[in-house]
Amino acid sequence: MLPVATKEGVVTPFSDALFTATSAVCVTGLVVHDTATYWSNFGQFIIVLLIQIGGLGVVTVAGAFGILSGRRIGLMQRLSLSGRKISLKQRSTMQEAIAAPNVGGVVRLTGFILKTALVVELLGAAALFPVFWQEFGLIKGLWYALFHSISAFCNAGFDLMGIKEPFSSLVD
Repeated sequence: MLPVATKEGVVTPFSDALFTATSAVCVTGLVVHDTATYWSNFGQFIIVLLIQIGGLGVVTVAGAFGILSGRRIGLMQRLSLSGRKISLKQRSTMQEAIAAPNVGGVVRLTGFILKTALVVELLGAAALFPVFWQEFGLIKGLWYALFHSISAFCNAGFDLMGIKEPFSSLVD
């Protein structure tokens, strides 16, 4: 809803912001406002971040934060964000959510998921970059390649091609 998230610098109505955020996390690609013409670079970054969270899964992202924070997620030292021990039920829920073969494999599998997603998305961005670079220049071309690669990997359906005509999608 922040004015900095729009190109016009206006406050986005709550229902529009909620719908766009929900659509991004649920990777549906449905929008109220054209992603390219309405949202600023900051707004587009928030959208692609939400797409990434939805595409990888909330549990995987939460596990990644645990790994990045340096906390040990071993059997004896399972900690939640609040510092309390995670119950056996919570452990098994996390295990089931990312299809880990056993509780001890949750960290390894989470790391594998994150690394694989990053590599595939970067390869996709590298493949898209030459086309976007020719049409939009270095910086904008790099951003478009990265945004579309993440959106495609997560099967989100968001695009930035509305700069030619609002809601034009990748039709061109």
